[in-house]
Amino acid sequence: MRSDSVPVRELEDVALPRAQGGSSPQHLLVTLLGDYWIRQDGDLPSAGLIDLLAEFEVSASSARAALNRLLRRGLVDIRKAGRQTFYRLSHQVVERVVEGGRRIASFGLPTDWDGQWTIVAFSIPENRRESRHLLRSRLSWFGFAPLYDALWVSATSTAADARAVLAALDITSATVFTATAETTVDRSPLSAWDLDALASVYTTFLAETRPLLDAVLAGRVAPRQALIARTRLMDTYRRFPGTDPGLPSAHMPEGWPREEARALFTEVYNALGPLAESRVKQIMGAHDAEAARRARFQSVEQLRDRPATEEGTPA
Repeated sequence: MRSDSVPVRELEDVALPRAQGGSSPQHLLVTLLGDYWIRQDGDLPSAGLIDLLAEFEVSASSARAALNRLLRRGLVDIRKAGRQTFYRLSHQVVERVVEGGRRIASFGLPTDWDGQWTIVAFSIPENRRESRHLLRSRLSWFGFAPLYDALWVSATSTAADARAVLAALDITSATVFTATAETTVDRSPLSAWDLDALASVYTTFLAETRPLLDAVLAGRVAPRQALIARTRLMDTYRRFPGTDPGLPSAHMPEGWPREEARALFTEVYNALGPLAESRVKQIMGAHDAEAARRARFQSVEQLRDRPATEEGTPA
């Protein structure tokens, strides 16, 4: 480690956005695999993945448990060779990671809006409580918010998005339609979001991320610190697309901080990429030189422009 690098504890206390509730080892594994080995033919040794999670203070036993849970859920594929075990993301998860990355990386770009809101009204019986929870969670991911308990609105997602969610959860007691704000309901659809609270979260993000930018531009961030910082930065920023209405700035309160947050996130995330990649290669190289060689960080631009399927990748 360079003598002028910032101590890890100092970075955690001063120059990192706070982890919003933290990441489970399972989520962290999927994030790391998606960050550095997305859509690659090779798999990765379990020992290397366990050491990679150790960077985030995940114990070996917790890391093994996370791998086993991901396997049981069908989110990773497994291969055994003698006494060694290798993993890779399942194709289904790869496409979800690609979709999520593209959505996060596109969030905040200038867009036109036709004034139409997509509205989902649903009624789910108590004996399908879990389906109700999953529906709300998935609608939130697509940028919907509850105007009323069972009436959700979005300005950025389409009726097709909503119908796909309903179909995936086998929910038929729902209606999807589009309308302008004047013809929807008594309340403004924007009232589905707590804009004051969201603006405060943006402000905190900006204040906590600027010191990290200063540190990385000054060359005071070591590879291990960069890996931790970059992963936590994504974990924090990825929540904004599900909490911001996504309307063009002209339709938002004056001085809405989304564009500033996006610009800062992009600069810091990209700047940390090469350093984080070098640490990933170092960790994985102790177990599998080929897997280490294949590790590649993805810039925000690469995440945004990555196609739904790539040539040579099964659809």
